[in-house]
Amino acid sequence: MNILVLIKQVPDQGAKAGINADGTIDRAKAKRMLNPFDRYALEAALSTKRRYGGRVTAITMGPPPAIEVLYEAIAHGVDGGVLLSDRRLAASDTLATAYALSQCVRWTGAFDLVFCGLQTTDGDTAQVGPQLAERLGVPQVTYCEQFHLEEGTLVAQRVVEGGAQTVACPLPAVVTVANSAPRLAYRTLRGAQRVQRLQRDEAERKAVIRTVTLDDIGADPTRCGLRGSPTIVAATEKVGEIGGQCVLYQGRPVEALVGEALRNASIAELTAR
Repeated sequence: MNILVLIKQVPDQGAKAGINADGTIDRAKAKRMLNPFDRYALEAALSTKRRYGGRVTAITMGPPPAIEVLYEAIAHGVDGGVLLSDRRLAASDTLATAYALSQCVRWTGAFDLVFCGLQTTDGDTAQVGPQLAERLGVPQVTYCEQFHLEEGTLVAQRVVEGGAQTVACPLPAVVTVANSAPRLAYRTLRGAQRVQRLQRDEAERKAVIRTVTLDDIGADPTRCGLRGSPTIVAATEKVGEIGGQCVLYQGRPVEALVGEALRNASIAELTAR
């Protein structure tokens, strides 16, 4: 099986990140980390390899430092990586990102499964996975929690409001993995040693991690980056301290608690007037 997993380097949630004049995040100044949601996609890809065999390739799009997340993926057991890096990709929205990634996926060759994280912590749109499936023309399973393969068919359990849904689709397919799926296992000693060799040996690194540009993958630059992004950040503002207080209603029947909450809300509204 040829298994792909899309991962992304995002600003560390615990660190401060500046904002550029155009409203985008100043990623050069932000501390970086692997998108937390992508850890579940990595585990899904690696568990598929363990159960059914094959090869796992991690793909990321970003500036040169984004190679760090590919090293992390390799330390966990990924076989190889692709870094799509091009200045013309800067400020891509989900539409432009999905287009560029779809071209990169096609460039890698035939595939059976593409795993994506549910969303990213810097965008929180959850749109790239579904848009990627649409551009590739393959079925998609979103919010996937559990899955197995049956003779070329993916049988998956996905999270839905109020419960779970079981669906089946033919391969190849794109899967976005829910954060209720199994967590990523620890890095292996063999994986960590392999990363150390790659960092020391440039020739070996280039053989394992391929760095490509828009020209290499045959992507149209006008459909990438700011030029290919219809989404515009009109303005940004710093949110101040949020006030208010929390009142806990408990210990009595729901009807009584709701009545008390409504009465208190009415009193508060009258007081404010």
